Amino acid sequence: MLFLKLLRESFIFAFDALRQNKTRTFLSLLGITIGIFTIITVFAAVDTFRGNLQSSVDKLGSKTIYIEKWPWGGFGDYPWWKYMQRPQVNLRDYEALRQRTTTAEGVAYLAGMSNRTLKYRSNTIEGVQVRAVSHDYYKTWNFDLAEGRYFTDNESKSGSPVCLIGADLADGLFANQNAIGKSVKILGRNATVIGVFAREGEDMLGVSKDKTLLMPLNFARNLINVESGRYDPQIMVRGKEQYSLGDVETELRGLMRSIRKIRPVDDDNFALNKTTILSGQLDQMFMIVDIAGWIIGGFSILVGGFGIANIMFVSVKERTNIIGIQKSLGAKNYFILMQFLFEAIALCLIGGLIGLAIVYIVTLIATYGFDVRIVLDMGNIIRGISISVVIGVISGFWPAFSAARMDPVEAIRSK
Repeated sequence: MLFLKLLRESFIFAFDALRQNKTRTFLSLLGITIGIFTIITVFAAVDTFRGNLQSSVDKLGSKTIYIEKWPWGGFGDYPWWKYMQRPQVNLRDYEALRQRTTTAEGVAYLAGMSNRTLKYRSNTIEGVQVRAVSHDYYKTWNFDLAEGRYFTDNESKSGSPVCLIGADLADGLFANQNAIGKSVKILGRNATVIGVFAREGEDMLGVSKDKTLLMPLNFARNLINVESGRYDPQIMVRGKEQYSLGDVETELRGLMRSIRKIRPVDDDNFALNKTTILSGQLDQMFMIVDIAGWIIGGFSILVGGFGIANIMFVSVKERTNIIGIQKSLGAKNYFILMQFLFEAIALCLIGGLIGLAIVYIVTLIATYGFDVRIVLDMGNIIRGISISVVIGVISGFWPAFSAARMDPVEAIRSK
């Protein structure tokens, strides 16, 4: 009961300080408000950006390994001159891996082309992403079909002129018509549409099937050189559930070195890429952004903390007589200390809550006004409140301590 009474009185004193000294209090709380707003905005933006990027990375498959010439990265200390000498992944590598691997659920070969033209009668779409894949592609990549089906094993082996297209391509070429069974022209050849990918939308990494055309690898071999570096060939391997990603990677490295007859003393002349590489790089980038947010917001909070301390010293000075009367009536030192400490915390909480309210308003404007979804989760709200409480304790402790140490007689005599 004493604690609740103390808490109630502290909030009443804080409210009176706000009401009686509006300008002074507003300017002092401004630092806390701006600081909390800055830090929580940065964290919310980072969490949103991280979530969107991670969902894009997850499309690549957490258990899928990509065997390529170039390792993922491409920035910082990246020895591109060393990787340039490596041979491209080829069909011989693919066939040998497919026959020898024991840990893989699926092994697929992929060659890609960008900015191609797709035609249907008088309708034309530019900027199509063409992917030529072997049959096991569906085992190594996550996707859903809105209509139709995937290639049959016989269609993949015989190189039948069939294809799957993205939702944007289906809408652009066929409008309200059913795309299944229609014949489209790609790379100068006709291909029958047998499936339409479910709409995914553009993500942070540009990974989307909406403008993609998928065709059997053996059909594409009649049109292009699927082993050429121009088409960025790669082998995609997804491991079986009972094997860890590390087990699959270890087996693939050994098999690739054996297939390419690499001596034990020589380095790999291929790259084994996986999503954990991207996730690690993203974590490093976001850690730097988080630190920047703490630094930027920290200066505002520091200024706000000094403002709160100033308010509390003034409050102690103005209520010296009251402190003396309270102590003469038996109030303990800790009661006086906690009274002013709670008042400082209350002031900081008010500033922090105002900052959080502004962040919330900004998220609503971004979501409904600009169709940009920003995540303000409970973790960031708790972080903002916690920071406010900590600043209140730090800023209010010394003024509260000085009030608690006052001599009651001297305090009553003061004017």
